[in-house]
Amino acid sequence: MDASTIIEDSFHRSDFLSGITESQAAGILNRGNRIRLQSGETLFSQGEPAHKSFLVLNGRLKLIKLHEAGKEAILRYIGPGEMTAIISVLKEKEYPATAETIGDTEAVGWDKQTMVQLMLEYPPLAVNMLRCTINRLDELQNRYLEICTEQVEQRISRALLRIMKQSGRQAQDGIRIDFPLSRQELADYTGTTVYTVSRILSAWEKKGWIKSKREQIIVSDPHSLVLFSEHP
Repeated sequence: MDASTIIEDSFHRSDFLSGITESQAAGILNRGNRIRLQSGETLFSQGEPAHKSFLVLNGRLKLIKLHEAGKEAILRYIGPGEMTAIISVLKEKEYPATAETIGDTEAVGWDKQTMVQLMLEYPPLAVNMLRCTINRLDELQNRYLEICTEQVEQRISRALLRIMKQSGRQAQDGIRIDFPLSRQELADYTGTTVYTVSRILSAWEKKGWIKSKREQIIVSDPHSLVLFSEHP
């Protein structure tokens, strides 16, 4: 994928660039530092000074939080057109998580000074950034409530639906999650064990709700999964 195609694709998919013309978006992206990483590489690490925020142009990031006991939790998946580390950079804090690439990934990063200048020049960016931040906070609050109040089966169904909405692609046999998602990663994302995830996915597969194989999940019957998530 060439640079012009990536810029155009990111422009159409990015809430961060909402209200910005395509020519303005190209200029905004060109004022950042373009970074290309292979699958499994680290864009930034938990605890490092947050010097840059990033917009994913192509590929995907997995945000991983490491606890003191050594256990990992997956906070979020960041797809094309999405921003990450905005607040940490503006507040000059450390990165709260590690960003690991899923597949070959390209991103563009801006330091605090450049971000502030861009927001002054293009006011819609500031509004979009605030909206994105509020949406992330709402999502984190909802996930916290799920962990505190819902049964594990319901948490997993909501997680699959959330990931499907963000990263689903229509396929012949359902909606395919378009990146490798292992059962261990789904367990880390929902705060449970890989054994529990495997048991639940196997039961749903027998019902025809999903199809799964190594690191690949297809939601065959989204309607049934939605009903279950609301009324387990």
